[in-house]
Amino acid sequence: MKLLSSLIFTAAVSARVMDQLAAVPKDWRELREATPDERLTLRIGLRQPHVQALEQTVLDISTPGHPRYGKHLSLRDLRAYNEPSAESTAKVIQWLREFDVDYSVNNDWIALTTTVGKASRLLNTTFGWFEYAGDSNGHPRLRTLSYSVPDDVAEHIDLVQPTTRFGQLGPKRSTIFEMHRIDDDEVYAKTAFVANEAGAAVSCSPYATPACLRALYNISYVPSAEVAANNTVAFASYLEEYARYSDFQAFQEQLLPAAKGQNFSVELINGGLNDQKSSDDSGEANLDVQYVLAASYPIPILEYSTGGRGPLVPTRDQPTPPGSNEPYLEFLLYLLAQPDSKLPQTLTTSYGEEEQSIPREYAIRVCNLFMQLGGRGVSVLFSSGDSGPGNSCVSNKDNSTYFEPTFPAGCPWVTSVGATSNTNPERAVGFSSGGFSIYHPQPSYQKDAVQPYLKSIGSTYSKYFNASGRAIPDVAAQGVNFRVFDKGYASGLSGTSASSPLFAGMVALLNAARKSQGKPVLGFLNPWLYNNTDMFTDITVGAGIGCSGNRELRQGARWNATVGWDPVTGLGTPQFDAMLTVAAPGVPNAPAPDPAEPYGN
Repeated sequence: MKLLSSLIFTAAVSARVMDQLAAVPKDWRELREATPDERLTLRIGLRQPHVQALEQTVLDISTPGHPRYGKHLSLRDLRAYNEPSAESTAKVIQWLREFDVDYSVNNDWIALTTTVGKASRLLNTTFGWFEYAGDSNGHPRLRTLSYSVPDDVAEHIDLVQPTTRFGQLGPKRSTIFEMHRIDDDEVYAKTAFVANEAGAAVSCSPYATPACLRALYNISYVPSAEVAANNTVAFASYLEEYARYSDFQAFQEQLLPAAKGQNFSVELINGGLNDQKSSDDSGEANLDVQYVLAASYPIPILEYSTGGRGPLVPTRDQPTPPGSNEPYLEFLLYLLAQPDSKLPQTLTTSYGEEEQSIPREYAIRVCNLFMQLGGRGVSVLFSSGDSGPGNSCVSNKDNSTYFEPTFPAGCPWVTSVGATSNTNPERAVGFSSGGFSIYHPQPSYQKDAVQPYLKSIGSTYSKYFNASGRAIPDVAAQGVNFRVFDKGYASGLSGTSASSPLFAGMVALLNAARKSQGKPVLGFLNPWLYNNTDMFTDITVGAGIGCSGNRELRQGARWNATVGWDPVTGLGTPQFDAMLTVAAPGVPNAPAPDPAEPYGN
């Protein structure tokens, strides 16, 4: 029996359809109906009555000059903001009990593990096993095409997932644009020298290295061991990606001897692994850990390895492996449950998807969780993506032409990092993603910076993007030909996947410098960044290019780098010495003295 003809509705109860797909998504097929005794796990997101108050609070504590600036929320504070109404919790629990479903409540989330039979009756639907037509590994998924809940329950919940969300079954999609192995004779080849703004020699060709990048961005501050130990910079790994200790050591020996002997720690979430012998991809994780280190040593580095796959609506550009959404929900709920002392001060993630491939309610709820991390004092950064304005630039709704912003970079509570290349001048890279969110409105902190750009382009492309949406990226950094050690070999990697960990390493240094003065960490960065645009080198050369093959945009489309903010390099690339002066006045941009002492106020 096909799912569309086997929906279960209870006549005695008025039900609201929470989500519905018109048909099985393209390139997927139904294998069979699930049997009633098979088991599944679902999460219910309860409505949050205080979410607007929480958003304003996070903005206040993140905006320089506000009386509450830097007064970050504790775990207890945040829990109070997130607490659903007693009526909502009671109503949903009553509903679950009526169907004899086992559940556990964690404030605004309810998790339930039950049988397919009970879940089908609970949600007025029928579950089935689905398989992607081209998947040779045989990873079917338990899903449905529609689900409903009683009207008197619907008003108390935002979503139930995973239900109608069909994920892609290959390895994850990172924001690595290109990766190639470097020949042995290239590893030790001499590189060309250019000069940074201060006139110092910078070796950036043919490969970007720690020495090049630190010189280019004027990074000379090295915190003392005592100061460094009181900080953590973290990066997120998903879906069979593991940073390798042996590659990390080789990177230090060959390219960063000053950091030799430093290691990174790993924390496992939701069945994540730390497989040092796996043949699975490790390029993304190795890139992250090596270039976080390049900017931030000797600050301790933590890798979060999260298992599982998040929900996804297949699109024209993401119908097949290797694309897959990362399990942000599992990761963020774990992180937000940690005590204040266990949270990192800086977190970078180099994964992204088309925003339209993410269910709206899921995207908004996950963005809300990133906001909560910022409120607790964590600076969260994401690579902007590697598709310029988009790939095919086709809307899911009606197949019309529309640019494709990325998720989670389009969330206004994260800092989105685009990519540049070259020096003197740096220029925007063609693959660097940017644009305007279709889900999130443009936040107040960036309007003054973004409006001149919108005015300058007039009606160009105006029907293809949401001019009132959150604008990305916020900033940029080098992202081409990073020399990385992976599986014992030197490789050259390009992508905004390189830019985000590099920028995050600099933020980690700023947080360490502030803590050395007894100041609070920066937390959610964006209001601070947009309040201090002089800390950046404006990029006015190059463009982000995409939409190739689109029938309407036969020549493709491009976001040009221009004076001021633009949707390919944001505010520009960092001048670390200027950032340090603003973040921690009095801390010199130099290695800490030995014996090390915290810098004064």
